[in-house]
Amino acid sequence: MKKAFLVLADGWRAEGIAVGAEGTAFGEIVFHTALTGYPEIFTDPSYWGQIVVMTMPHIGNYGTAAEEWQHEKPTIRGLVVRQMSSFFSRAGRALGLPEYLKMHNIPAIAEIDTRALVRHVRQKGAQNALITTLPLTDDLLEQLQSFPPMQGSELASQVTTPRPYYVGEASAPRIALLDFGVKKAIIDHLTWRGFYVGVFPAYTSASELLQFEPQGFLLSNGPGDPASMEYAIQTTKALLQTRLPILGICLGHQLLSLALGVPTYKLLYGHRGSNHPVKDLRTGQLFITSQNHGFAIDKEALQRTSSLRLTHINLNDHTVEGFIHTELPVQGVQFHPEAHPGPRESQAVFDEFAQRVRAVASVGV
Repeated sequence: MKKAFLVLADGWRAEGIAVGAEGTAFGEIVFHTALTGYPEIFTDPSYWGQIVVMTMPHIGNYGTAAEEWQHEKPTIRGLVVRQMSSFFSRAGRALGLPEYLKMHNIPAIAEIDTRALVRHVRQKGAQNALITTLPLTDDLLEQLQSFPPMQGSELASQVTTPRPYYVGEASAPRIALLDFGVKKAIIDHLTWRGFYVGVFPAYTSASELLQFEPQGFLLSNGPGDPASMEYAIQTTKALLQTRLPILGICLGHQLLSLALGVPTYKLLYGHRGSNHPVKDLRTGQLFITSQNHGFAIDKEALQRTSSLRLTHINLNDHTVEGFIHTELPVQGVQFHPEAHPGPRESQAVFDEFAQRVRAVASVGV
């Protein structure tokens, strides 16, 4: 087996074996605590620019198949696992995970003590790292130190669709979706509810979106620092002026808050997993949610804003998981209502949004 090396910006390093493509990958190292669902994780555009550590020790035992992919190709920069399965247990058109990673030139390293690595990241924070199958030279280490940090990085323009496309029946109520790195499952949830969805590049202006004649807008998930996306913040401000329903998910939730004057900040190591407990403060209901984000919105600033109401909190650290506008049909959620890791109650977010959009469509606005 070929050797591979993992090095973090603060000097933490380990040697393992290569189980993906040969070469070098740089990115922010983060960890994900899900036990299953790795094909969806590795193809989620929100991971663009990141090296993902899986806390589940054994990865790859069921391969990966196209129906699970959230994007046409994997979007992670690199992968770190304790053990990579050399075979998988299903027939059909599934690919083995090592084969899939090599096909898309994604370096991966196995035989790493991921428990020690995750403890380190929890204590020191998410930071830049490299995976390489090359010798560890001074040049590589210098490149690691000069690699741009996630804070301040605008990445959505690198994963957005290059041109608009449309999904669903054209005669149905219309939703204009700004694609900052949208997952396929989000579009599926809208079309399953009978909407015609126009998916537009991240940098599309409000006037161009309105030419689609939508009854509502969705601001999607995606990678990078929301505060670096001034173009999207300005577009969101213009969309708020329409008084049409808006739903922001993950990065879209953060952009919505910035447009409403509530700042964001970077979490120490983020929330990435499939069992984050979230409480709906309006009803007392608890959701078990899937999450993937490294930034959050300022809770105190949100609560000082009279036009906004805190609706959801994370029960692990009490960070903001959702809000609504008290005068406009506007909602933001930090978790992923389309990604239900068993319980499906968080899908109610789409049902609420659908009701607001249909109310507009029924009066012909």
